[in-house]
Amino acid sequence: MDSSIIFLGTGGDTYVVGKQAKASGGIIVNAEGMQFHIDPGPGALVKLKEYDINPRNTISLLISSNENHLCNDANCVIDAMTHNGLDKRGVLVVNESANGFITEHYKTCPEKSITVSPDKKVGINEVEIRTLPCFGNSNIGFKMFTSKFVFTYSSNTAYNEELIEHYKGSNILVLNVLNPGNNKTEGNLNIDDAIKIASKVKPQMLILTGFGVKFLKTDTLTETRRIQKETNVQTLAAKDGMVINPTSYNATMKQKMLRNF
Repeated sequence: MDSSIIFLGTGGDTYVVGKQAKASGGIIVNAEGMQFHIDPGPGALVKLKEYDINPRNTISLLISSNENHLCNDANCVIDAMTHNGLDKRGVLVVNESANGFITEHYKTCPEKSITVSPDKKVGINEVEIRTLPCFGNSNIGFKMFTSKFVFTYSSNTAYNEELIEHYKGSNILVLNVLNPGNNKTEGNLNIDDAIKIASKVKPQMLILTGFGVKFLKTDTLTETRRIQKETNVQTLAAKDGMVINPTSYNATMKQKMLRNF
C-alpha cells in the first residue's frame, strides 16, 4: 500500500455538515502498509464506498472529539472493520471526551481499545502516534511519525502559542480552519490563526480542512494564496476526495519509533 492522505470530507460545522455542502467522512492516512482512519463523521461509510476504500483494511481508528461531525460514524466503521466483532482486529484510539460515544459492545470489537488524553504516545507497529492538546474545547490532535513522513492533524482548536512546539517537525500539517480572515468562533481556528501557525511551524505543506459556512462563502483560493504569500509555506484547501502523496514533502526526518502498544 503506497503512502497517501485521502480526505473523505472537509465539512466543519453543523450547517455545512447538516446540508452535506461538504462531506464529513474524516481522513484516511496510508502509511507503512497500514490504513488509519481519523474522525469518521456522518457519511463515512458512504464515502469509503464512493472512493473504493475497504474499511476492513483499517488497522486503527483515531477519534479526536465528541463533536458529532467528527465521530458520528465511529460505531459503524468499527462494525465494518471487525465484522461486528467476529474478527477482532485493529486498534481504537479514542479521546476521553468521545469515549462515551462508543458503545460498550463496539469497544470490545477491535483487538485493542485505548482511551487517551493529550501528551500520550501510542505505537502501532512501525507508526508512533502522539496525542496533542487542543484549546477552547476537549478535543485532541494527532501527530503520526512514520519512516517516510510526519503527519499532524489539529482537530478543532483555538489558537494558542503552545501549539507551535507540538506542530514543529511536521511534513504535512492539516489544520481544521473553520473561518476565513479574522472571524472568530470559540474553540476554532481562522485564517489569521493559520498564518501565525504556518509562519512559525514551517511545514513542507499546510492543508486546510474543517470548513464552516462562512468559509464556504469566501474565495478559498484567495485565502490559501494569502497564507502562502505571508508564510512562504505551500498551502492547499482540501477538497472532498482529494488525495495527497505525503512522501513528496519529507525533506527532513528525525524520529523515534515505538514498536509496541
